[in-house]
Amino acid sequence: MKRMTILTAAFLCLFGLTESPAQNTQSSRNMEELKLTQEWDKTFPKSDKVNHSKVTFVNRYGITLAADLYVPKTTAGGKLPAIAVSGPFGAVKEQSSGLYAQTLAERGFLTIAFDPSFTGESGGQPRGVASPDINTEDFSAAVDYLATRPDVDAERIGIVGICGWGGFAINAAANDTRIKATVASTMYDMSRCSANGYFDANDNADARYKMRQELNAQRTEDYRTGTYPRTVMNPKPADDAPQFMKDYYDLKFRI
Repeated sequence: MKRMTILTAAFLCLFGLTESPAQNTQSSRNMEELKLTQEWDKTFPKSDKVNHSKVTFVNRYGITLAADLYVPKTTAGGKLPAIAVSGPFGAVKEQSSGLYAQTLAERGFLTIAFDPSFTGESGGQPRGVASPDINTEDFSAAVDYLATRPDVDAERIGIVGICGWGGFAINAAANDTRIKATVASTMYDMSRCSANGYFDANDNADARYKMRQELNAQRTEDYRTGTYPRTVMNPKPADDAPQFMKDYYDLKFRI
């Protein structure tokens, strides 16, 4: 709750706060028909302070994304500041991103928590894929959706990236001038860890070249066999693993 209070304060300082009646608009632009669960299926209780509904929108790669929309029930007129939320890496909107979005909506923001491309209720094949460029685009596609809603102030749109999605949020903010505030809520610098290894153990040219060789060899094998081997998301850490990896693994099973 302390972190959520800090997040709220950051957005309030940057945006101020005005509110308006919610209007749920849907785009019909070449969207895939997704199978969306209508009943409440979150890992957190439903708030009686916000209205909840499902929405969809399309990114520039043609992938239809699914999102939970949270709109405060009490408004004072005018257009609302808006926030798009996603993450952690490999997670879905029914978990922590939805809790962030609902809590921020209780504080007066119109929010969406969206499933990334290839994940959850969103479209895209093959499933379970992570792509820095496509996932960065997912945030800008969420801004597309928010900026064109009649009940949103397009000059007051922010984004929140949780855990591994903190880096994608920063990427999107660097490219997209419509994003006026950005929060990366992360345990550690995952981009640096992916590039350099834990504690920068692979921060040298030879190690980076070896990693590229391994990835490229895997591409050849994938094409030969017509398969895409899956990486285990957040495997149980060894006894001598860094403590933050043990904490991260424990957190996964508490969500």
